[in-house]
Amino acid sequence: MPQRYWIETLGCPKNAVDSAKLAGTLHGDGFVPAESPEDADLVVVNTCAFIEPARAESVETILELSERRRASARLVVTGCLAERAGPELADALPEVDLVAGFGVPVQLTTGPRLQRSHSGVLGSFDLLELERPRADTPWAYVKVAEGCDRKCGFCAIPSFRGAQRSRPVASVLAEVDTLTAGGVREIVLVAQDLASYGRDDGRPGALVDLIGAVRERVERVRLLYLYPSSLTDTLIDAVIATGVAYFDLSLQHVSSQLLRKMRRVGSAERFLERIATIRERAPQAALRSSFILGYPGETEEDHDALLAFLEAAQLDWAGFFSFSEEPGTYAAGLEAKVPEELAIARLRECAELQDEVTAKRRSALVGSVISVLVDAPGVARSHREAPEIDGVVQVDPTIAPGSVLDVMVHSAEGPDLYAEALPVAWAMAR
Repeated sequence: MPQRYWIETLGCPKNAVDSAKLAGTLHGDGFVPAESPEDADLVVVNTCAFIEPARAESVETILELSERRRASARLVVTGCLAERAGPELADALPEVDLVAGFGVPVQLTTGPRLQRSHSGVLGSFDLLELERPRADTPWAYVKVAEGCDRKCGFCAIPSFRGAQRSRPVASVLAEVDTLTAGGVREIVLVAQDLASYGRDDGRPGALVDLIGAVRERVERVRLLYLYPSSLTDTLIDAVIATGVAYFDLSLQHVSSQLLRKMRRVGSAERFLERIATIRERAPQAALRSSFILGYPGETEEDHDALLAFLEAAQLDWAGFFSFSEEPGTYAAGLEAKVPEELAIARLRECAELQDEVTAKRRSALVGSVISVLVDAPGVARSHREAPEIDGVVQVDPTIAPGSVLDVMVHSAEGPDLYAEALPVAWAMAR
């Protein structure tokens, strides 16, 4: 009987890609997926270490799965927490059989409890270039680069993911071809700094060319994680040309003085100008962003500026996070700390305002006809919804996953829409 594995993935879509690549490697070694952690011979936890709550969740998950696994099963911890705090993790969690950094082959044979790599590469074992199994959804993330060259004041990712390392176009397209041959109809391109794809190896503008090449192979192309300073008119046009006018902009704040302390550039005025440009060129465009509340030095005036921006920008989606002081980052040494209670209060105020904006924008779609991709029975998405992040479009559960069809939106509830398929004759007439 073949060995069985279970992979528990925490964190962002980039981690999901790493897990898929790891699964592909295990398949190549003769493993098959288990139905539950209790049934697995190998349990892998792909951890997140971006902020303290993510690290705490990773440790809690490791301990939970350690209790649930069979006595004979091995427990392996990999991912960001393993790379960032491998020795400490191995010492603190004797329950774990192996702590493996990026790119370390997972072995069931006995060996050292701690294995580390550098920048995701160990010999010929490159996490970016591993094969992956067939996707079990009609969409798939494709990571086009690893690491990041930016030095944002709050972010520790470059310290353990390393400098940016872009994949060759040919390898990205080969992965896309494999996924689409297996039925994938939407490719979601991801990276720590997606808009900088190709700059590290002398290919400025490579992302625009890559978008076009992927679009020739699949019906829908979506981009996640774009720095606003890299959002050129050419890139805007390339995104719109895919037919998926979805812009995930990493703004983090809108106060100029606070952004400087974050070691970023921008202002509310510049961001609003870019948003206006996008909507002028594509009125149907959807916009998402994320913001940090309580960064050292944030004043009431800064907070009021963010509230005013959210009202003016009318983003479709936004996420809010309270500042987490990360050891080794520039922000860890800054004075004028914002009390945690105040940061959380500011976060809630922003979230309440954005919830109202999102609900209003969703309600405005009632009565409209939209094209959706059915992800699972009863669950679909238009170009306005990224998988696993945004709201969804509820449809007839008898429609086959992978179907692309026009639907009429008949109601909205919070972030979700409810829609009915159009008559076949009407759809054919279009």
